[in-house]
Amino acid sequence: MSQVLDSQLTGTVRNLGAVLGDTIRDQLGEQWLERIEAVRKDGRKAHQGDDNSAKRVKKLFSELKNDELLTIGRAFSQFLNLANIAEQESNSSNDQDDPIDTLFSHLDAADIQADTFEKALDHLNIELILTAHPTEVTRRTLIHKHSELAKCLSKVHASDINESARDKIETRIAELISQAWHTEEIRTIRPTPVDEARWGFSVIENSLWEAVPEFIRELDKRFVDKFDLPIPLDVSPVKFGSWMGGDRDGNPFVTSKVTEQVLLLARKRAAKLFAKDIDILQTELSMSDCDENLREQVGDVLEPYRAILRPLLEKLVKTQEGIVEKLKDEPVDMSDWIDNKEQLLDPLMICYHSLQACGMSVIARGNLQDTIRRIHCFGVHLLKLDVRQDSERHADVFSELTRYLGLGDYGQWSEEDKQAFLLRELASKRPLFPPKWEPSDDVQEVLDTCKVISQNGKDGFGIYIISMASLPSDVLSVNLLLKELGVTWPMPVSPLFETLDDLNAAASVIQKLFSIDWYRGYIQGHQHVMIGYSDSAKDAGAMAAGWAQYESQESLVALAEKNDIELTLFHGRGGTIGRGGLPAHAAILSQPPGSLTGGFRVTEQGETIRYKFGMPILAQRSLAMYASAILEALILPPPAPKQEWRDAIIKMAADGRDNYRKIVRHDENFVPYFRVATPEQELGKLPLGSRPAKRKPTGGIESLRAIPWIFAWAQTRMVLPSWLGSMKAVQTSLDEGKDDTIRDMLDNWPFFYSRLSMLDMVFSKADPKISQEYDQNLVPEELRHFGDALRTELQESIVLLLKLLKQETVMEGDPKGNISMNIRASYLQPLHYLQIELLKRTRALGDEHDPTLERAMMVTIAGIAVGMRNTG
Repeated sequence: MSQVLDSQLTGTVRNLGAVLGDTIRDQLGEQWLERIEAVRKDGRKAHQGDDNSAKRVKKLFSELKNDELLTIGRAFSQFLNLANIAEQESNSSNDQDDPIDTLFSHLDAADIQADTFEKALDHLNIELILTAHPTEVTRRTLIHKHSELAKCLSKVHASDINESARDKIETRIAELISQAWHTEEIRTIRPTPVDEARWGFSVIENSLWEAVPEFIRELDKRFVDKFDLPIPLDVSPVKFGSWMGGDRDGNPFVTSKVTEQVLLLARKRAAKLFAKDIDILQTELSMSDCDENLREQVGDVLEPYRAILRPLLEKLVKTQEGIVEKLKDEPVDMSDWIDNKEQLLDPLMICYHSLQACGMSVIARGNLQDTIRRIHCFGVHLLKLDVRQDSERHADVFSELTRYLGLGDYGQWSEEDKQAFLLRELASKRPLFPPKWEPSDDVQEVLDTCKVISQNGKDGFGIYIISMASLPSDVLSVNLLLKELGVTWPMPVSPLFETLDDLNAAASVIQKLFSIDWYRGYIQGHQHVMIGYSDSAKDAGAMAAGWAQYESQESLVALAEKNDIELTLFHGRGGTIGRGGLPAHAAILSQPPGSLTGGFRVTEQGETIRYKFGMPILAQRSLAMYASAILEALILPPPAPKQEWRDAIIKMAADGRDNYRKIVRHDENFVPYFRVATPEQELGKLPLGSRPAKRKPTGGIESLRAIPWIFAWAQTRMVLPSWLGSMKAVQTSLDEGKDDTIRDMLDNWPFFYSRLSMLDMVFSKADPKISQEYDQNLVPEELRHFGDALRTELQESIVLLLKLLKQETVMEGDPKGNISMNIRASYLQPLHYLQIELLKRTRALGDEHDPTLERAMMVTIAGIAVGMRNTG
């Protein structure tokens, strides 16, 4: 079946490319189409090693004008977008392996019974958090066109389609491709945090709104058929949160006013979607038979279901209208708004029970049940908004305050003195902040954020995350701020441990918090801890970061069990392996035993949101993947590492860290090489997300965010952060006679196997020859040895990995993924040559600006990101 799908995928890409070719010919003429087609063919041959073809492409690019290079760049970027759409549609096929089938086969093999499965089902709690700094480079208007195109492809591949319908769909496909070609693909300005939030709402409206009840319905059917265990109607195994409009860490554009606006817009979108649902139910529930409870609610009316639903619909409409007025700062009567999910649920559950009692169960389990499922998943706020802020900003509040009060500078106090002060004030019943105190703007913003939390209620919020947390006072300071600004419920406060040192100290920090009586009372038996993936990898390399994350989780799980506290680990993964990205199944099954009993919370970031959840069928499959992996890990947990495994990985992690830091931190040539060999400087101009590329505008490479750090290396196909130092550390262990141990770890420890197997995917995207092209054209002669040394390590790493995995080539075990990269190759190769030419021209201008050249550069950056299927 996979061969059929692969053949279909290749054919679809070819057909879509031909339609784009027709569009280009219609606008620019036959000569342009022939030129682009010649470049495509030479690009494919160059990828296969034909130097003459590569020379022809590079010579042509050197002779073309800037506007002509822009046209070439747009054509190849569009080709790659179409390849992605074709693959997305192919991946949504029902012919794919079913994750639940795979789960059941594993459970059958282990002879798992219903009672064991039921215990695991009680812990199936998936929280997916859409993050506030998307690496999504594609404009929303194009995303819409691409989504429509994917729907057309699904229809055209249906087995029962007739010729007339096929012609109509193919005409629509041509129209959409033409629309995309004639649309500006690059944003001219950065999206605001509110734009980002609206994008997140659109993912829910256009995909997840349909996908979630379908996913739960299918899950319920499978669990009933297999174990006679239905999913209770008041339980949602999946919920959604967001950082969009709440993540202010290093983003000056996320203010308290933005957070309040985003909360209102989310409620408005939820009210709109539920109004649509209720309107449909009101139309369909026309029957007159009902039970006594419903009759008591509505009196002697002919259509009791409509009678109870009509006022609900009116309230939802008033909620929408009221929010519109409130956003204009108009005075608003909020008494008729829907404020909580019970106001939605109560009348719907009355309808549900009445239908069941009157022999209309099939109606109760239709659209009505889907709406009830949506209420439990999305609530009246659509998704719960997390708030994230840097620990330094909280400390600044108390430094200013204590100086004003004449108590000295909080920032200079010892940790013991800070904790004593914070705990004393947490226990105090008097206000801490003096009425005449006038804090600085930055401090006022922190206070205003906490005020917004207190004024909007707990149902609209998830958790408060503290970036760069390293001490108990970092957590207690937020507890005190929330108390002083009027937050009356125990909002979960989660430290984020993200550097190597902070990860290693995480359990010690949490242990100190657990030893504080006030704190134990506050958390009410439930602690959230966020594990940082991207910054730890940037700090110490992928191998050391991966092990530090594992050890940290392991220690935290043991600590929580010892203290009888439920622990929810929040995984701050990115889309790429350099930022902790692994396929969901591999990531979950490689976690320490016991790390999922408190639920699974994870960031869904950037373009991965669209790839996983951009279409309802894809979203259902992604949710099923999460559910099956979590249940499997709960029922059949991976083994705890043997002592010899632990000893070996500790040594490899330390060697990997030293190998990585020796180059990235300690080699004086690294920063000069990085600046010229990659388009890192040019990336700053790409309006990727609302956040600045650096945490501190004046900072150097150490302050560069993980996203542009990964993005820059992906553009040159060096993908350095994902592998640097790792396989070299493995080789050292092999040289020291650890062959049998490493083979045992690969065969029997999912954590270690997933680390190495993911490098297989990374190396399929790496291309030393492309990287060398960048060096030869952009790097001064005296620095080229540096790139040569990196490529030597890359080649040696690939050879060693293939030997350990017993493979002849990369991605041998994933032929579909291999085909995917090969399809892109003939389009990617010319884009790299084009980007190199553009970088030469851009840098030759110095401080001068050429808008056409800059736009062409942005097009190639976006195109390569699309072709690689990851940015940051």
